[in-house]
Amino acid sequence: MESVCPRPEYPRPQLFRPQWMNLNGQWQFEMDPGASGRARGLIERPLKGTITVPFCPESELSGVHCTDFMPAVWYRRTFALPDEAAAQRVLLHFGAVDYRCEAWVNGQSVGVHEGGYSSFFFEITQALQPGENTLVVCAEDDQRHGRQPFGKQSGRYHSYGCSYTRTTGIWQTVWLEWVPQTFIRSVRMIPDAANGALLLDAVIDGAAKGARLAAFASFAGEAEGSAEGAADGHHARLTVPVRNKRLWAPGSPNLYDLKLTLLGPAGAADTVDSYFALRAISFDGKKCLLNGKPLFQRLVLDQGFYPQGIYTAPSDDALRRDIELSQAMGFNGARLHQKVFEQRFLYWADRLGYLCWGEMPSWGIDPARPHTLGIFLREWLEVVDRDFNAPCIIGWCPFNEVWGESNDGLRELTLQMTYRATKAVDSTRPCIDASGGLHVETDIFDTHDYEQNTGIFKARYAPGQKLYDQLEGRQHYDGASPSFVSEYGGIRWSDDEKGWGYGAAPQTPEEFLARYEGLTQALLDNPEHMGFCYTQLTDVEQEQNGLYTYSRQPKFPPDFIRQINQRPAAIELEPDCNE
Repeated sequence: MESVCPRPEYPRPQLFRPQWMNLNGQWQFEMDPGASGRARGLIERPLKGTITVPFCPESELSGVHCTDFMPAVWYRRTFALPDEAAAQRVLLHFGAVDYRCEAWVNGQSVGVHEGGYSSFFFEITQALQPGENTLVVCAEDDQRHGRQPFGKQSGRYHSYGCSYTRTTGIWQTVWLEWVPQTFIRSVRMIPDAANGALLLDAVIDGAAKGARLAAFASFAGEAEGSAEGAADGHHARLTVPVRNKRLWAPGSPNLYDLKLTLLGPAGAADTVDSYFALRAISFDGKKCLLNGKPLFQRLVLDQGFYPQGIYTAPSDDALRRDIELSQAMGFNGARLHQKVFEQRFLYWADRLGYLCWGEMPSWGIDPARPHTLGIFLREWLEVVDRDFNAPCIIGWCPFNEVWGESNDGLRELTLQMTYRATKAVDSTRPCIDASGGLHVETDIFDTHDYEQNTGIFKARYAPGQKLYDQLEGRQHYDGASPSFVSEYGGIRWSDDEKGWGYGAAPQTPEEFLARYEGLTQALLDNPEHMGFCYTQLTDVEQEQNGLYTYSRQPKFPPDFIRQINQRPAAIELEPDCNE
């Protein structure tokens, strides 16, 4: 099927192979309102319509632009592999499919995956045939039964409040790659910034006995270190010393190139290109430290929606531009809110020195229900594993605004077990169990506060004032944990009478900027705070409280916002912990 290929860039920058094929573009497409397509023969026959992948059918860019509920949708296309893929293992990758995906190659089911935000692949080697092959995909997506996370996707027909247009089916790149019989399935990179080294744990798929892994690190084309070792079972573990230690941080996003070569037992080599950074996250009392130095996190809430693509950015440049727009206003990072962002966004954050909090779209699922833990935790740990190597990720947040106690303690158990599972998988980063909500076990105590009266807000967060008095009776802050207000502001500014924001809208630009300055300065002036997170970067549909419009136009001079955000924070002015 010949077509223009949208989003043509390689989708997984930290494990790059040149042997790949992008399957984005025109596919056959059909909606399946009764979810009866298997019985009606949709696996075998051509479909009635077309769609542009990887854009969801709700979006304009897909060419379908249907915003009604779609319990199931079907996709179909053909492909032919190049000669170089012969005698290789072939993997079919999906960046993300919402929610339950099954794929068939030449009529043979090759796998099923549940989870609308995590990336996955199926091996399709045994289902292939010479010449043309047919790929069929079914995605089932029912957001109203309470058994799947859906983030900010609307559970009603229309968007409303802070719930927006839904995303059904394929919404990230679909692609093929071919690998040797023994190949590097994944690799975990643990930076040791203090000692100038990188710890590697590569997972080997295939016959690993006798395999050897070699790693070569470089910086700007100059050799920095290497290591080689034998596989132990299906793992190969190496320590790569780094000759010249260059630390990664906002303002100095130093990235090392990494080449990994696996020599299999039959002599066939698998080579992947990657990158890494040396950086360390820690705490000294209430201070957050990056590479041993206090770091005030000037964050903005980013929900990752696009007017024409909904969940999917129209281009790779659009992903980069969102980060640059945030940095232009003086933010050094973002809460990636209620959505798992694609790996290309994290790639640009790594390159631009932009801090990110990884978050799971937890809305749509109740932690107090008995089935929740298994459904939620399986997908969340896939997300943590996928993004573990991204230097920009400086913390995890599995749940958002979970409140109240359940009679049988299931809500508390789910929060605690998710926190502990996250820390077991990644002990190198902090984890907030439930942002702005019920803290059961957490590394950081945060709260959300949309008070619009600057006088009240300043009094509430004045230096020496007991933090979070407004939460008394709901939970108690211990006074010792690192803390910050991870959602505030949300000031409405819109020409649309139907658009909304928090509190009464300012009447003039001067009133808006004075309110923004007053709220933000109150948090900067509190020596107990390790950061802030302003709501939000852009408008999203009817929620019009962004610093930029939905089309990414600034509402106010970015330099003015930048001057406010970049003022020194009180916690940054405290004596250095090492002095």
